[in-house]
Amino acid sequence: MRRRHAGLAGRKRAALAPLALLLGLWQAACGGHEDRVRTALQALDRGAPAEAVAALNEQLEVETAAQLPALRGDNALLLLDRGNILLSMDSYRLSARDLGAADKSIDLLDMSRGAAHDLGKYLFSDDVGPYKAPAYEKLLINTINMMNYLAQRDLSGARVEARRLAVMQRYLRDHEGETALLGLGSYLAGLAFEKSSQTDEALLHYDDALRHGSYPSLRRPLRALTRGEPRSPRIAALIEGEAPPPPLDETGEAELIVVVGFGRVPQKVPQRLPIGLALTLVANDLSPTDRARASELAAKGLVTWVNYPTLARGKGGYSIPTLKLDGRSQPMEQALDVEAQVRAAWKKNEGTVILSAITRTLARIAAGEAAQGATEAAAEDSGPLGLLVGLLTSATLTALDTPDTRGWSTLPARIAIARTRVRAGTHDVVVGVRGESRRARVSVAAGGWAFVPVMVLR
Repeated sequence: MRRRHAGLAGRKRAALAPLALLLGLWQAACGGHEDRVRTALQALDRGAPAEAVAALNEQLEVETAAQLPALRGDNALLLLDRGNILLSMDSYRLSARDLGAADKSIDLLDMSRGAAHDLGKYLFSDDVGPYKAPAYEKLLINTINMMNYLAQRDLSGARVEARRLAVMQRYLRDHEGETALLGLGSYLAGLAFEKSSQTDEALLHYDDALRHGSYPSLRRPLRALTRGEPRSPRIAALIEGEAPPPPLDETGEAELIVVVGFGRVPQKVPQRLPIGLALTLVANDLSPTDRARASELAAKGLVTWVNYPTLARGKGGYSIPTLKLDGRSQPMEQALDVEAQVRAAWKKNEGTVILSAITRTLARIAAGEAAQGATEAAAEDSGPLGLLVGLLTSATLTALDTPDTRGWSTLPARIAIARTRVRAGTHDVVVGVRGESRRARVSVAAGGWAFVPVMVLR
C-alpha cells in the first residue's frame, strides 16, 4: 500500500512540475513593456516631467536620475525614455549620459541574440529576446544626443555623436537597405562641424541633410560657408540667387538655433485579432500545414484570437509650434516627422509580426495538448489533478504570449527648427506648443552662437 501511495505521489509531483514552471514564468512575464512606462507617460500627459522621471527611476530600481541602473532586460529602453525627459527639463548633462549608455547597450543587445531567445520568441512571446531597435530609433539616439551637447556648447561631444550617426547611416544603407536616413541628424552634424571651423566636413553633412529635406533655414548659412561654385548640386540649387552675407563678427551679430520636439510617437499596445482575419492578412506567407492547422483549431473553437502588438494613436503630431524672439514671431520649419517614420517602419513589418503571432499560437496549443497527454496517466490516479494541469498549461501559455510592445516611448511626434541671426547680447526666447509655454534667456557674443532645444512630450 505504501509503495502504491509513493508511486501516486511521484506521479503527482511529475505532473505538477511543469505546472510550477509555467506558473513561475507567468508571474515573471505577464505584463508587457507598456505596463512599465504607463505611469511615466501619464505623468507627461499631465505636464509633470519630474513625476515621469520618478516613475522610470522606480522601474529602473534607482533612487534618483543621477544614478545609472544595471542595464539588464529592457532597462536600456527605459533609459532612453528617461534621457528624453531629462532633455525636456534642460538637464542636458544627465540626458547625454543616459542616451550614451543606452546607445551602447542596445547595440550590444542587437548583436547578441541566441538560440534560447529564439525559442522564447517562438513558444512564448516576442518580448523575451533582446530588443532590436528599428533604424529610425538607432539614428535618433545620436541625433537627439547632439542636441544635448550643442546646448552645452560642447562641440567635441557633438562631433563624436555626429560621427557615430554617420557610421550608423552608412551601415544601414549598405547592409540592411534601410532608407530611414534622417535629415535632421545630418543638419545638426553639419552645425557641429561648422561651429568647429571644419567647413569641408560641415558641407558634406549639410549636403546629406538636403537629400532628405529642403531646409530653407540653411540657405543663408550655406551661402556664407560656400566659396566659389558649390560642388554639390543640392547646395547650389538652395543658395542660387542668395548674396553672400557679411561675417557675423563684422556685423556684431550671432546665430540662434532653436529646435522644438513636440507630441509623442504612437506607442505599441497589445491587440487581439480574430484568427480568421489574421489568416487572411498573411495567407500568402503562412505554410499550408500551419494554415490548415490554424483553420482546424479555429473550427473546433480552440483558437479564436491571436495576440500581437499594434500602434496606438500618436499625440500632438499636428500641433503647430510658435516661436517668439524678443516678442517678435519667428518662422519655424519642419525638421522631421518622427511619427511618419514610426508608421512606415511598422507597416513594413506588420505582416511578419502577425505571422509570428499565429505560429506562436499554434505552438502554444501544441504545447497544451502535449501537456495534457503527458498527464493522462497521472489523471487516472489523481482525479481532477491531471485535467487541471492540462487546462492550466494551455491557460498559462496563453497568458505568457505577451505581444512585444517595446519601443522608445518618449520620442516626439515631430521636430521643428528655426535658425536666425540676432544682435549680440541677451535675448528672450518663448516657445509655445501643446498648451505649454517654454521660456529661455540666451546671451550670445558677436560672432558666436547658441543652441536652444525644447521638448514638450505630451
